[in-house]
Amino acid sequence: MRNLKIIVGVIVLVLVVMAAWQVTSWELENINFQEELRDMGSQAGVHMGVVVPLSDEEMVGAVIHKAEEHGIELRPDQITVHRIGSGEKSTMYLQADYRVPVKLLFFSFSLHFTPSSRR
Repeated sequence: MRNLKIIVGVIVLVLVVMAAWQVTSWELENINFQEELRDMGSQAGVHMGVVVPLSDEEMVGAVIHKAEEHGIELRPDQITVHRIGSGEKSTMYLQADYRVPVKLLFFSFSLHFTPSSRR
């Protein structure tokens, strides 16, 4: 009976550690991706006159590329680009809306994230 309790306890502990690992890794990827969105939304190069502003479609493509670098799969319809003003004085708001699966041995669930370029 004691051995059975130890085995069940170890299995539960392993499942908790697996779930915590997956959730924590996705949370960290989301934080890093949100920082990328903030950097892209700030358009530092555009404000200094070094870079030509990207169109909304080009910005969506750049966001998808950055998401792929973090292991996040995005479609264009999951990305919001909102631009206020034009040229060097414009401000840009970027947001993504996505879910990632967390798969464990006996069940799975999804984490929902909505990172944006706003602070």
